[in-house]
Amino acid sequence: MSGFKIGNIDIKNRAVLAPMAGVTNPAFRLIAKEFGAGLVCAEMVSDKGILLENARTLRMLYVDEREKPLSLQIFGGSKDTLVRAAQYVDQNTNADIIDINMGCPVPKVTKCEAGAKWLLDPDKVYEMVNAVSNAVDKPVTVKMRLGWDEDHIYILDNVRAAQSGGAAAIAIHGRTRSQQYEGTANWDWIGEAKKIATVPIIGNGDISTPQEAKHAIDHYGVDAVMIGRAALGNPWMLYQTVQYLETGELPPEPAAREKIDICMLHLDRLIAIKGEVTAVREMRQHAAWYLKGLKGSGPVRKQINETESRDAFGIVLYHFVEQLERQMQEV
Repeated sequence: MSGFKIGNIDIKNRAVLAPMAGVTNPAFRLIAKEFGAGLVCAEMVSDKGILLENARTLRMLYVDEREKPLSLQIFGGSKDTLVRAAQYVDQNTNADIIDINMGCPVPKVTKCEAGAKWLLDPDKVYEMVNAVSNAVDKPVTVKMRLGWDEDHIYILDNVRAAQSGGAAAIAIHGRTRSQQYEGTANWDWIGEAKKIATVPIIGNGDISTPQEAKHAIDHYGVDAVMIGRAALGNPWMLYQTVQYLETGELPPEPAAREKIDICMLHLDRLIAIKGEVTAVREMRQHAAWYLKGLKGSGPVRKQINETESRDAFGIVLYHFVEQLERQMQEV
């Protein structure tokens, strides 16, 4: 199964890493890319943060050349600030694609007339996407949800509005804003949107195995699948999905030591970006994800939460792996 195009950008396969707040920074994105993701998406950045040249926000616009092709996601509620932020990203970053967020369900975002708030107004979707796509050279894409709630599912009108406005591709999360991340994603709506779309549709929601990814592409006709939570602590899911889509074969699950090696690589890359103290604190949650499914990892997670340094982090994890390997030899 070959790749697809977003505007003039070649995406070499159909596995896309979803933008996740607090997660898809360059350290994790680079690992996802090395594990085969055709496209990686950065966590969303506020248009106002960019225009105020907030130091933390501008750091979030950093793109490592090895991550490309990469999509940088921005959000905002006012046309003027969104356009200017998009122009900044267009001219000052080496991102390949500018993505507009119209799916974030968090009240502090929707209160600013941004994120999922747009889902109630197809005219605003058209107006904002059109303004941004006319102001930049990079392809503009949109990430949206099905609708605001069960009574306001305007996905078909919003897809038409976004593509008329110049969107080069649309990612659809199969939940409404009111569902947040609960319940199940409704892929039937994504399939209906694909039928009327004239641009690539990337389906998102509850893809947790390579088989589910293949089913989404075969059954609903989407051009690619966007993988989010299933890749946390498990970039092998991305590799397995790419291999399964291309060859029909499922690569084996990683050994415990391989998981911990990648976890430590992730930590080292995070230290290079954020410094040891912050990186170790942030990696505690990631370590819990990497440890998921490993027998007897409960106490280790507790120990990790008390570590303050890279060395302590590594000692705890490798001690656990050696324990597991000894148990395997004894069987």
